[in-house]
Amino acid sequence: MNISLNLEMYNPFSLAAKTILVTGASSGIGRAIAKECSKMGAKMVLTARNEQRLKETLSQMEGDGHSIIPADLSNKNDRKHLIDLSPNLDGLVNCAGIVKTLPFQFINEEDLTHVMDINFTAPVLMSVELIKGKKMVKNSSIVFISSISGIVCVGGGNSIYSASKGAVNGIMKNMALDLASKGIRVNSVNPGMVETHIFDSRTIDSEQFEEDKKRYPLKRYGKPEEIAYSVIYLLSDASSWVTGTNIIIDGGYTLL
Repeated sequence: MNISLNLEMYNPFSLAAKTILVTGASSGIGRAIAKECSKMGAKMVLTARNEQRLKETLSQMEGDGHSIIPADLSNKNDRKHLIDLSPNLDGLVNCAGIVKTLPFQFINEEDLTHVMDINFTAPVLMSVELIKGKKMVKNSSIVFISSISGIVCVGGGNSIYSASKGAVNGIMKNMALDLASKGIRVNSVNPGMVETHIFDSRTIDSEQFEEDKKRYPLKRYGKPEEIAYSVIYLLSDASSWVTGTNIIIDGGYTLL
């Protein structure tokens, strides 16, 4: 009976006693990561630009001791404020990001800078500042939410977005190498299409989405929670020997 009880309690994916910061936690994948991590016992620190939506995320979480810190991570002063208020962290999930659909010949400097600032520069600089500020503890884990776009496939009008995600995956691998001596692991999760607020857009109707799903071997898009589960793995001690890795979660899309 004691053996059975121990087996029930054993969970290598537990996040109990870990403190984790999630950016972009006000909606979509970021919100799902925050909620699912709280179910695994983590103490969560949530950040995004919209305070009201952060409060909505907070109200849906389990456990106590969570906090929100509204911030625009592309703003140096906001990043400093966030870092100053953050406790020591066992995990950081860089999830905040934007999509800009624009054919290559129409790209301009303003759009290119805007997307790169939010998707690449801001999370990289924040990671640097957290490490310099000794906020990331030994054996901590940094996870970037990247994409299959720009890594293993591309799509029309996605040049800027793909470039930003390609940059994320490139620097992630170098970070993993440079930070290994500190015991800090760095990995990325690369999703295919995930059912989030993109479906609120009226530029693509439901029939077009249903047709696009047929391109996936599993015949559906992913759910935010399914991306969160992979993040939990990378934050947990179950992945303590995993660093510099891209985890592709795409329903088999890139097999074709």
